[in-house]
Amino acid sequence: MSLSSLKRFLPAPPLRHVVLLPDTLFFVRSVPVTEGATAADVAAQAELAVEALAPFPIAQLYYGHHWLPGSPHALIYSAYRKRFTAEEVETWADAEAVLPSFVTVLRKDDPPAPETVVIVPGPEALTGLYFSDASGVPTRVQVAQLPAEATDEDRAAARDVLLRAFSETLQVIDAGSEPQFDPASPQGEFVIRAGVIESHFNAADVAPLDVRDKGDLAARRRAHARDVVLWRTFLGCLAAVGLAALLEVALIGTGIWQKQRLALVAEQGPIVEGIMTSQALATRIDELSTKRLLPFEMLALINTVRPPTIQFMRTVTSGLHTMEVDAQTHSTGDIDVFRSALNGLDGCEKAEVLDPRSRDGVSTFRLVVTFSPDAFTVVEEPPPPSPRTPASPESPVAPSESTQPEPETKS
Repeated sequence: MSLSSLKRFLPAPPLRHVVLLPDTLFFVRSVPVTEGATAADVAAQAELAVEALAPFPIAQLYYGHHWLPGSPHALIYSAYRKRFTAEEVETWADAEAVLPSFVTVLRKDDPPAPETVVIVPGPEALTGLYFSDASGVPTRVQVAQLPAEATDEDRAAARDVLLRAFSETLQVIDAGSEPQFDPASPQGEFVIRAGVIESHFNAADVAPLDVRDKGDLAARRRAHARDVVLWRTFLGCLAAVGLAALLEVALIGTGIWQKQRLALVAEQGPIVEGIMTSQALATRIDELSTKRLLPFEMLALINTVRPPTIQFMRTVTSGLHTMEVDAQTHSTGDIDVFRSALNGLDGCEKAEVLDPRSRDGVSTFRLVVTFSPDAFTVVEEPPPPSPRTPASPESPVAPSESTQPEPETKS
């Protein structure tokens, strides 16, 4: 069972949640950064800039920054913590990110052209972001407050105020609607749409934009990483349990098949044994009918190296190539000499001495000699000549040279 199949039986994860804060609550500035700075260096410089520019201690601020690699400046923003109620802050606990609304249009993959203004509408104000270069980081951010229950004329007037503030503008991009986070965004990605503008952020992009307490964010990231590890471990355990269950079923099926196979073997065992016995008997009969037992030749070959002190008491053949000899001798040392001589003899595969005994100066032993199949060459006798077939009376007989014709007689 695959992990995708297991997920169908697991509870659905909660809906993703991102909090977008009003732009009117934030103090926004563009600050320069050192050339060749890394993301960590820019984060430290942005924190120092917020602490230097804000009228409150940094511990009383919610702040963040936006910077893209290669840009000579960064955008910092901060808000006084007492501007947010305790109830509002409590809703941030289950949010994946807490961002000002205007940062949701800061696209790193498709930055606006130089001298472009992007206007982002909100429920209480219009926000204009001015891009003086192609770095993707705005150099100025202006907010135009809207009256309560603003009409279209009020919004048009606020838009004109923003455009007059950016007199050098060559191009204007109107978002058209308020930014909204898409809860169906892929895991680990944030998709935010503001009218015609669609921005994609990953977790690394959102981290410096989030305005919450940086210590709390670091703790949340560690907890999230731990939860991811535990979740994957849980899924791995489920996969292992499923695999173990599958193997158990396979073992049970294999056991049933093995029992059936053993039962079939036991059932056909007597039949196979009868066939093997018949085959052995047929082989033995074939050997006896086509091959000759050569006991005298075996004995003659053994006698070629037999010491005179060894006497044969009994000989018997075992098969076509083995002879057993019961022998005795008064010289015990000749037994090993005899065995060694037989092992070095051509046509002898192996010679063994069994059950050696000594009594009253006489040593008895059994000698088992195994010969190679081609130790004895049997020359077949030629078949007797067939008798000459007598000539039939009708066949003519050639006369011999000495035969004289008989003289004719006259009557």
